[in-house]
Formats: sequence, C-alpha cells, structure tokens
Amino acid sequence: MTAVRVIRSEWTKIRSVASTVWTLSLAGVVTVALGMLIAGLTRSQFDSMPARQRLSFDPTFVSFAGMTLGQLALIVFGVLVVSNEYSTGMIRVSLAAVPQRATFLFSKIAVATGLALVVGMATSFAAFLLGQAMLGSHRARLGDPGVLRAVLGGGLYMTLIVVFSMGVAAMLRSPMLSLGILMPFFFLISNVLGNVDATKKIGRFLPDQAGSRIMQVVPRVGDDAPYGPWGGLGIMALWVVAAVAGGYVLLKRRDAQ
Repeated sequence: MTAVRVIRSEWTKIRSVASTVWTLSLAGVVTVALGMLIAGLTRSQFDSMPARQRLSFDPTFVSFAGMTLGQLALIVFGVLVVSNEYSTGMIRVSLAAVPQRATFLFSKIAVATGLALVVGMATSFAAFLLGQAMLGSHRARLGDPGVLRAVLGGGLYMTLIVVFSMGVAAMLRSPMLSLGILMPFFFLISNVLGNVDATKKIGRFLPDQAGSRIMQVVPRVGDDAPYGPWGGLGIMALWVVAAVAGGYVLLKRRDAQ
C-alpha cells in the first residue's frame, strides 16, 4: 500500500472515531475558556498585585493559562490515535494491510500532527485575542515585540504535546497505561519538580516546562534558565523525537498484540 493511501486511511480512522474528534475539540475549548476566565480575574485584581509580581506581568502568557488543562485533552487525543487500535484488536488488521511499520506509524503521526497543528494554531490565536480582550487596558498587542512568536509558539507547543503522547502510546500500546503515566507526569510531577528549589534545575528541562517558554514574552523575576524561548521549544522537540523513535523501534521489533 502506498504512503498516500495509508495517509488517507489514517485520516478516515481519526475522523470516524468520535472520541478523538471530541478530545481535540475539548482541548481548544478548555484552553480558550479558561484563559479568558483567568485573564478576567487578573484584570480585576491587577491593582492589588504586589510590585514584584507586576514587574514580571506577562499579559500574553496570561492568555495561555488554560493550556495547563487543555493539554490534558491533547494528551488523550494523542494516546487514542495510536492505542485505540491496540485496545480493539484492529492493530492486527492494520499491520497486515500495511506491513511496513515505518509507513504505518509515521503516516498516523503525520495525519494527527497536521490536524493538531491546525487546531493548535486556531486555539492559540483565539486564546490570545479573547484573553487580551478580557485584560482590557493591560492587554498586549500582536504587533508588540515577542508577542507573535509567543502566539505561534503556543500552536507549536500544542502540536508537540500530541506527537509526544503518540510516541509514548506507541511504546506502551495500552491507552490506560499511557494515560496513567502521562497525566500525572504533566499535571503533577512536572509542576512539582519545576517549582521545588531542590529540583528546579532538573524540572526546567522537562518537555512542558521547557516548551512553555516559547509562550512567554516577559521573563519571570529571578528566572535563570540557560535557554530562551526557541531553545526551550528545541528541548521539547528533542523529547518528542526520542518518544517517537522509541515507539518506532518497539513497534518494529514486536508482534502486533
């Protein structure tokens, strides 16, 4: 089967499974809605902020406050795209039809990545524009230095979260196991490691901690990270490459189960 036909097949699989469509849509809605809510609360409390907090006030980054929860839906989407076929047993049929493991996996990743990129960019711009509207006089503008980079980076960050999740799911195969590892990792473990003094130097090299730097315009007070916005996204991309490579190696070496 040619790569074009495999890509068409993967596109049909993704859009025909309601759970994958809904989780990707939910990621966009949650990110935008929560960002607007937090932007509105920030506006109402701005005058009472401590002086130190105002120095590092980043109106652009406030718009992406919903990304913390939105990325959980992105993780579910990435995991389901890969592991649904394992949980239903359809993986045997798929690999019988496409015995070339590289073509099978990378066609699946290409389709999901393209879809995630479109949704991610639309979500990022919507979150920024609506979030800034909620901030009122404290808002940033798209033409301000670093803002367009941050907004485009938000879309890239969302896309990389999906691809990373797909790589992990390809390694683990089980949707429950994949989600059981990824959810606590991003929602709990990464935040703890990134905010505790003893582990900060390790935590800032985790994929979400490093990647989220691309969405920041104003550096935080006391931030001594040894990389900038694009460097952070590059670190995240290395995590993604490692996850996808691991998924491919394991898929190539073992039988479909």
